[in-house]
Amino acid sequence: MVNYITWTFDPAIFTIGSREIRWYALMFIIGFMIGIWIVGKMWKQEKLPEKWLESLGYYTFFGMLIGARLGHCLFYNPGYYLANPIEILKMWEGGLASHGGTLGIIIAIYFYSRRVSHHTMLWAFDKLVVPTGLVAALIRLGNLFNHEIYGHPTDLPWGFRFVRNLHAWMNGAEPIFTVPCHPTQLYEAICYLLTFALCMWLYFRKEAWKKEGLIFGIFMICIFGSRILIEFLKNVQEDFEVGMTLNMGQWLSVPFVLAGIYFIWRALRPKKL
Repeated sequence: MVNYITWTFDPAIFTIGSREIRWYALMFIIGFMIGIWIVGKMWKQEKLPEKWLESLGYYTFFGMLIGARLGHCLFYNPGYYLANPIEILKMWEGGLASHGGTLGIIIAIYFYSRRVSHHTMLWAFDKLVVPTGLVAALIRLGNLFNHEIYGHPTDLPWGFRFVRNLHAWMNGAEPIFTVPCHPTQLYEAICYLLTFALCMWLYFRKEAWKKEGLIFGIFMICIFGSRILIEFLKNVQEDFEVGMTLNMGQWLSVPFVLAGIYFIWRALRPKKL
């Protein structure tokens, strides 16, 4: 007899009028607040101006949010959203892409470095990525609560049966379950938590931030390398990905892994006299 887990966690914490307040949003907010707190510890350790930290929070939050939404719309369904641009603003209906969020943060840090800190972008990234693994893990738990972005069918004992007709079920219909599937949200969350622990150790114990770009490079390889591997177990998000050797998430991850390799090499290469 095959064992499995029937996942019936309600994605909504409570409802205000017709608007649901979901665990996904709470995970996002909690992760961001903890991230700011951790970066604040770095600020104190390096005795940096406090106003720089406040600005970093604003630049990062809006860069991530706008980039993640635009990434989902333009990477996965550009035809629909370009024809219906007002739909891009409807973030409450779901649809955020981690690759778009990463690009949004990169653009935001470019302007932050020029206008606020006047340090290199790598100087900011070596700090910013340290708590990002934790934030990403919490967001993946939000995906788990939302019964979304799960993997292929499996007969492993930790396979999850997710509610397929999520919106109808939340409105009173009987749930229609998937067959037991890989809980790829948990696989990613575990990888991201391990990356978070590694980056914390590198920053606070090994002072790897003194080698500019090293923490950032290791983060990029760990996060996006694990994403490439786990995507092999995931269902495709859009129809055009069916039959592709690598899906969109994997192709978008490759440049980040290559960039990570470059930044590690750059940080560890012998310095010229």
